[in-house]
Amino acid sequence: MDLKLAGKTALVTGSSSGIGAAIALALAREGVAVVVHGRHRQRAEAVVAAIEGAGGTAALCLGDLAVPGQAEAMVHEARAAFGTIDILVNNVGGSSDVSHPDWFGASLDEWADNYGSNTLAAVRLIKAFVPAMRDKSWGRVIQISSRNAISPHHQFAAYGAAKAALNNLTLSLSKSLEGSGVTANAIMPGLIYTPQLDEWFAMTARQLGSEDPNVGRAHILRNVVKQTVHRTGMPDDIAFVTCMLASPLNDFMTGTIFRVDGGATPTL
Repeated sequence: MDLKLAGKTALVTGSSSGIGAAIALALAREGVAVVVHGRHRQRAEAVVAAIEGAGGTAALCLGDLAVPGQAEAMVHEARAAFGTIDILVNNVGGSSDVSHPDWFGASLDEWADNYGSNTLAAVRLIKAFVPAMRDKSWGRVIQISSRNAISPHHQFAAYGAAKAALNNLTLSLSKSLEGSGVTANAIMPGLIYTPQLDEWFAMTARQLGSEDPNVGRAHILRNVVKQTVHRTGMPDDIAFVTCMLASPLNDFMTGTIFRVDGGATPTL
């Protein structure tokens, strides 16, 4: 199916690896010129090279979006790359928590750091790029949230609260963009595979008396994450939904928060 994305431009934050890289590659395959963003030049350059090697168009910008000066420089670089940004994917973030045995273990600095990297970083870029989208009567804003926003763990309370704020601002943003041609939606991934999970799978398997990491993986999916889909989520699962939300064909959906979690969230 042609998603009618050819000729559009996008900025995908945190796209030097993982979910962000998958989103950048998927949009590029649809004909989108993509600004790849990260904090590590070599990894970001590898994503740009992969896009260009497949015949796509990409540019690079670097910077830590939690640091105002670096964020401003990154905005300038992204604007300079293609002249305009049609699609903003706020993927950067993640947990800066340390795992704690109870809710009260997290310091106030952890709460502030999580809010800064997950919520304020998105607000900065929305303020930077969305007014121009509104002026030309077309644009897409897509936040990458987390199922922790609505089904939080006590060990990572600050992270879940920051993602809940991201969901909330997505809905308020959609209302402020009424009739503008710009939509705002969010995606809540569940457990998405990265190589960092391998040690968790192996350790869980050993606790169960097995040396097979797949035993640990299956136990985690069924008994810890409690998915109803018995496979690990992959970055491409999130990239697929992102492309659908970015499409010009999808102009009747805004202010919506999507769960893409293998059925793990036990709520409506």
